[in-house]
Amino acid sequence: MAEGDQDDSQKSHEPTEKRLRDARKRGDVPASRETGNMMVVLSLFGAAALVLPWMGPRLAAALSALIDGAGQVEVGEGRSGLSVLGELLREVVLSLSLALAPLFLLILVGGVFGVLIQGETVAALERVTPKLSKLSPLQGLKRLFSANTLVEFGKSLVKVLVVGGLAIWVTRWAVEGIWEAPGFIPENLPGYLLQAARRLLLAAAIFLVPVAIFDILWHRFEWRRRLMMTVKEVRDEMKEAEGDPHIKARRAAIRRQRARQRVAAAVPTASVILTNPTHYAVALRYEQGSDDAPVCVAKGADLMARRIREIAFEHDVPIVENKPLARALYDRVEVDQMVPMEHWQVVAEIISFVLDLRNNRRRKPPEGSVLRTSPE
Repeated sequence: MAEGDQDDSQKSHEPTEKRLRDARKRGDVPASRETGNMMVVLSLFGAAALVLPWMGPRLAAALSALIDGAGQVEVGEGRSGLSVLGELLREVVLSLSLALAPLFLLILVGGVFGVLIQGETVAALERVTPKLSKLSPLQGLKRLFSANTLVEFGKSLVKVLVVGGLAIWVTRWAVEGIWEAPGFIPENLPGYLLQAARRLLLAAAIFLVPVAIFDILWHRFEWRRRLMMTVKEVRDEMKEAEGDPHIKARRAAIRRQRARQRVAAAVPTASVILTNPTHYAVALRYEQGSDDAPVCVAKGADLMARRIREIAFEHDVPIVENKPLARALYDRVEVDQMVPMEHWQVVAEIISFVLDLRNNRRRKPPEGSVLRTSPE
């Protein structure tokens, strides 16, 4: 079954970190448009409450200077006239830009903050690359009747009703205030309308804050739900990350085979095999004149320990059971390393006992040690 045709009910596994990371690289991150709408309304409220009262006089002064001096400007013909018009236009644009700069800056800061509070921002070329799948009528119908579309429709409907109700309430309050205000003059109208606009924007912003929070949480939930994985996808990702299990098993078998070959070649050269008695086996070699101290030539646990004992029995290598010594050497000594100094005395007593056996001098093994006569 193709990935695009899989039923969402089969996606029962949480997305892995790799899948989430790949989605972010493609620019697929949870994004809330309601957060941008909220920040636009908050920016407009900030402009109406803070910027416009300070910016209004400057803007009025710039326009007044233009209007007052309009009749005093002499515009000639030809290039000189165009030059005068260009200079006038430059002054007007500069004056308006300086007057409107705080408003634009506030809106810009609001937009950037609206993006940052969502937590993840990714720029990816793949997001703007045309895809034929987006032109598919079937995919379009799926998107049209998806849960995300229904949620977006519900949010839009609620916003229209609530914001429309707020606008009606503020408009009614403003009109009643004008009619009921004694001695209301037209010069007071701009300030009165600005106050009504601030009230409407503040009410809309208070309403849009929980809407934006819900939208962020919903898009994060929908994003993770959409990236849920089927059992096959999880297995394929594990194969890709860790390699094919069959190849890994084959490599492990090769390593075990090589380890058995090394053990088969090293154990016959050992002087003694220390056991614990079945879980661990350590093969030690000590040749007078060539070895400064006993050297571990092989070691193993469980099945490998049993194989070491079998090889030792086949080649008449003495097997001595000494539980604490075998366990300690298995943990501390690697293959081709000498026995640590603190174990020299005990190991020397055992090797001395083994050398006596080779020379047909029978005596009791060292204390705590038992001579094994079979590999079991």
